[in-house]
Amino acid sequence: MELIVSLSIFVIVMALVMSEVVNRTIAAMAGASVILLLGIMTFDQALSYIDFNTLGVLVGMMIIVGIVKNTGIFEYLAIYASKKVKGDPWKIILSLSIITAVTSAFLDNVTTVLLIVPMTFVITDTLNLEPLPFLIPEIMASNMGGTATLIGDPPNIMIGSATNLSFMDFIMNLGPIIAIVFTVTLLIFKVLFRKQLVLSPEKAQEILQFDEKKAIKDPVLLKKSLIVLGLVILGFSFHEQLDYPSALVALSGAALLLLLSRESIDEVFSNVEWPTLFFFGSLFILVGALEKVGLINDLASILVGLTKDNLLLTGIILIWFSALASSVLDNIPFVATLIPLIKAIGANSGMDITPLWWAISLGACLGGNGTLIGASANVIVAGLAEKHGHRLTFRKYLKYGLPLMLLSIFLSSIYLIVFYLI
Repeated sequence: MELIVSLSIFVIVMALVMSEVVNRTIAAMAGASVILLLGIMTFDQALSYIDFNTLGVLVGMMIIVGIVKNTGIFEYLAIYASKKVKGDPWKIILSLSIITAVTSAFLDNVTTVLLIVPMTFVITDTLNLEPLPFLIPEIMASNMGGTATLIGDPPNIMIGSATNLSFMDFIMNLGPIIAIVFTVTLLIFKVLFRKQLVLSPEKAQEILQFDEKKAIKDPVLLKKSLIVLGLVILGFSFHEQLDYPSALVALSGAALLLLLSRESIDEVFSNVEWPTLFFFGSLFILVGALEKVGLINDLASILVGLTKDNLLLTGIILIWFSALASSVLDNIPFVATLIPLIKAIGANSGMDITPLWWAISLGACLGGNGTLIGASANVIVAGLAEKHGHRLTFRKYLKYGLPLMLLSIFLSSIYLIVFYLI
């Protein structure tokens, strides 16, 4: 009974989020409240399903970016980049997408978009262009970049820990297909957005007259911010060796920059996307309820049962099932459930299951591009866009995200079949 109720509540919340009849944060909070009021899980159990590490990273980086923004560095970089490509909107999208993908391969996706998106708004405001054709490619680039390395996305970290696959293993095996998917996706975006990326010669000429050095408002604060940001990035790179959670690194950096900058705490905290944080917290509880009642484990068991130790069939089902599930579910508990089951397949069948790890990674990470709630970066960008006066709705994103995600999984499936499964 609890399984049916939990699933019904989850489906209703997702329907409300997709239809946008109710604000997504309100819908998720209401659903989580009903789960608790019905006693499907206790309040303490609900807290155990919330990924406070993710929320801590979000809060810490939002505070840091909010302070960095006051230095004028985003305006400087925006003007500099625009001048370099002579104000060509498509070249700007291409440049920002490449930077986003490469950065996301070594930092978490959320940190990357928090740094890139403010700069994007400055560029689009300056060029008087609609920002969504810039933001949607950046969202997808962040999730693609995170797929290519061991540290780029949580599912990859989990897979690496469970299998002892190395950093270079991920790059060598996933890097080629991610490069192909990224290239194809960007070329499609160039065609899709061609009519929205028209800049008048006068506006392009105006860009060339700007002096980016004048954009820096506070050089002293900029130096302090860059030092702290550098320490945070260094902390992210070595947090596992230091046995520090990434949230501790982000929040410590935020505290240090608050001390050094002496910025108004009220102003800084107004830059934190509180609705987004509450949406994530509530979504963790909703997915946690599905995990608690055994639905995710049941789905994984059915999946394994269907394949009957056939490597080709197992790999194809895994990549597609992972992608579709990860477009609406948190991929962390999903991958955590699949890992022991795939290990069991290897132990029972004796076959080389390494290709199955690549199937899960590609499906779970790229699947996040399917919907607006498929990955943390997607929700963060939508929240930043709304705060900037531009609504990136569930349906608007779905129009681009779902078809391109399905295409990426199709290309990934061919790659797996050709190089690993036959």
